[in-house]
Amino acid sequence: MAVPMSHSAHVLSRRIAEMLALQPDSPAIEFDEHWHTWRELSELTQRIRSLTTVHPVGRRQVGILLRNRPEHVAAFLGVLLAGGTVVVINPSRGDDRTRADITELRLPLIIGAPDDLATLVTPAPGSAVVSLTGLAAEPRLTASAGRRPFTGTDRSGVAVRMLTSGTTGPPKRLDITYDMLARSVIGPDPDRAPAPAQPRTGVAIVNAPLVHIGGVFRVLQCVAEARPFVLLPRFDLDRWARAVRTHRPKAVSLVPAAVRMVLHSDLGRDDLAGIRVVTSGTAPLSAADADAFYQRFGIPVLTSYAATEFGGGVAGWTLSDHQKYWKAKRGSVGRASGGARLRVVDEGGTDLGTDHPGLLEVIPGQLGPSADWIRTTDMARIDADGFLWILGRADQAIIRGGFKVMPDDVRTALESHPDVGGAAVVSRPDDRLGETPVAMVEPRDSRSADPGELMEFLRNRLAAYEIPTDIAVVAALPRTPSGKADLGEVRRHFTEPARSVRGDNDR
Repeated sequence: MAVPMSHSAHVLSRRIAEMLALQPDSPAIEFDEHWHTWRELSELTQRIRSLTTVHPVGRRQVGILLRNRPEHVAAFLGVLLAGGTVVVINPSRGDDRTRADITELRLPLIIGAPDDLATLVTPAPGSAVVSLTGLAAEPRLTASAGRRPFTGTDRSGVAVRMLTSGTTGPPKRLDITYDMLARSVIGPDPDRAPAPAQPRTGVAIVNAPLVHIGGVFRVLQCVAEARPFVLLPRFDLDRWARAVRTHRPKAVSLVPAAVRMVLHSDLGRDDLAGIRVVTSGTAPLSAADADAFYQRFGIPVLTSYAATEFGGGVAGWTLSDHQKYWKAKRGSVGRASGGARLRVVDEGGTDLGTDHPGLLEVIPGQLGPSADWIRTTDMARIDADGFLWILGRADQAIIRGGFKVMPDDVRTALESHPDVGGAAVVSRPDDRLGETPVAMVEPRDSRSADPGELMEFLRNRLAAYEIPTDIAVVAALPRTPSGKADLGEVRRHFTEPARSVRGDNDR
């Protein structure tokens, strides 16, 4: 069923409507090994659009308790077709935190699965909830009696209020505009970009969560190309491998933690046959892991640099760059992409030029040609060929008795140990030295990791002041939805009574 759109609708909304109607009876989403058509997706999308347009309180901001399910994709698209703003709510952050988040947001309309709505939402007077039980099921609207003034800021032009990953602190919401998303998924000049006349061939695999910009980008990119895709509830090695063997995609996207899971699995080259490249972002991936993946599977890993506030990527490796430059530039996150401009400056904003470390500033291509420089908190350098190296977060540098320790250097060294599957490094206050590095380690597969042995391993790879004063070995690192280590949770672990072996590197 075609979704009628006015000419004044945003180009992104128009593209979504056109692609939903392009070949309605062809496959759109595979979920739990069952295919749903574009018609099924379109019909629920239209129902959600009608609810957010007709129901008075839903005209501006609509909260969605997003999970990776086809009906939630339809809800997301329906709000965008209505010209509204999707407020991303993560139902997996913990019930108390999510309830508090919803209360603070004061949203007039919230969409979600029945269990999530019942557990997490207490409808306020005059508000409403929409319950979704499947792509073919009629959405159920329940409105609360009474009237309540919803005086939230008008966010005209904002497509998504996206949660950041919350790696270093509490997640916050950033506004992603319709223009930013259109440039990300359609092209730098979306108004002039012709829509595909036929659905794209090949099946994509979406395993990134919809509560993260990576999941939003990949779903919208598939829809904007009318490309069928497998939607996984989360990254699961067995489900992912089945989808790869079945559909033979040419490219897949994996966060670094998933890259390492595949690398250290029992999968062989035949299982990954057909894949030409793996793209990886959201968190640092060591060059050693990228090399090991290539040696084992014959597939290059193309790393990238992105942030939620950029609306997508601003730098990355291409396959041709990898073939030409990887040996000389391994460890870089690639060159500026998508029309982005990059520079490295000092604290005063002076451009430091090539090969000088400093603070990274970016003008993302997604913001258009008139955007201003955005200063990041990342230390970086850019070489004469335009390759970008991320040296660490300036706001995460640990000053230990006057010596600067970059957590990523320590983490990379730990992850080079054969028994370590993942690591995270944070600071801990110290009465004498100000602060010291401490580390949390997740063993690889079913192996065990001994803190004392790890510290001895580091002595040949790091300066004495860089070696953690405490290493905690845990079954699994706490992670954000994007797959990054949750450094706030790691830091909280080390504020509790010691449960790990302390080192003697306190000098």
